[in-house]
Amino acid sequence: MGSSDILSQSEIDNLLNSLTAGPSTGTGPSEGPSPVQQETIAMPALMANEDSYNDTYASENKGFKLYNFRRPDKFSKDHLRALMDIHKEFSRQLALLLSTYLRMHVDIDIISVDQLTYDEFTRSMPNPITIGILELNPLPGQVLLGMSHEITSSIVDRMLGGVGASEIKPRELTDIEEALARRVFEKITKSLEDSWKGVFPVQGTVVGLDSNYTLIQIAGHGEIVALITLEVQIANKYSGLLSLCYPYPVLEVVVGQLSSQHIFQAKGIINTSEDKQVILNKLNNTNVIMDVILGDVDISVHDLVDLKIGDVLRLNNSVSENLVVKVNGIPKFLSRPGIKGNRIAINVMDVISKSE
Repeated sequence: MGSSDILSQSEIDNLLNSLTAGPSTGTGPSEGPSPVQQETIAMPALMANEDSYNDTYASENKGFKLYNFRRPDKFSKDHLRALMDIHKEFSRQLALLLSTYLRMHVDIDIISVDQLTYDEFTRSMPNPITIGILELNPLPGQVLLGMSHEITSSIVDRMLGGVGASEIKPRELTDIEEALARRVFEKITKSLEDSWKGVFPVQGTVVGLDSNYTLIQIAGHGEIVALITLEVQIANKYSGLLSLCYPYPVLEVVVGQLSSQHIFQAKGIINTSEDKQVILNKLNNTNVIMDVILGDVDISVHDLVDLKIGDVLRLNNSVSENLVVKVNGIPKFLSRPGIKGNRIAINVMDVISKSE
């Protein structure tokens, strides 16, 4: 390369200045940046002001709503309330079951019902932890039931004849402890079945146990899951957490039935005359106790102790007054005494109102 091919410093400066100022036609003034350059210059400003632009646009347009495609909300507030109601029943049934099974007082309360991604869920869980992999047929997919080491160790200790003491340092279960824990998980699954039957009957099975969430992949990392967290207290001494993870695809089939109104109706609200008639038909064969009150009298304890055969007590009812008929101890009718055939009988004369 000859010396004529080397640019001088002034030529390099002029070239850089021309690139900064934009292309020029001849020796005339610069016409400004090209459309491509304008877009390149504008992009950083748009990126820097993206959040304020979205907020301004959202405030000016009432129907506008920001949507995060990386973390969509698939469970509405009503769905989460319905899951709360279902698992309140689950916590009550499970507390009774464990109290009976362990012969120790067990309290279970719901702490929270949340939705988050599966990756966030797995990263928030401790390690090691006893995890039951459940299937709730006919729902698709699998559900995770996690039990903290405080609860697992306390239950296993009790099953082995101990006082139910909880270990402070977490560790993985031995083969014998795992077999005992599996038995407990099967009982928990039965309680879960009972709590769901009012909404959607399921049949639960424990397909496996594990100790690390990162080794279990029942959903994609970005898949939304419903997380139900419960606190378990055993003998008011040892407490730990119980967590249930439902991936959205598992509940997608029944998400339309996850409403507080639907659950309330499933628990016993009667809406149709056919339902009422079915219940009335079943009540027709129910036995009730009826008592006819001839009258009453006030006496002292001294007179009561001195009562002998042949003594006469004067009742406060006259022979012309109606007798009160009680059904299961509640006054319901007024009647007159009489005889039918060879038996003493009553003739119902009136119904006692609630005010009476």
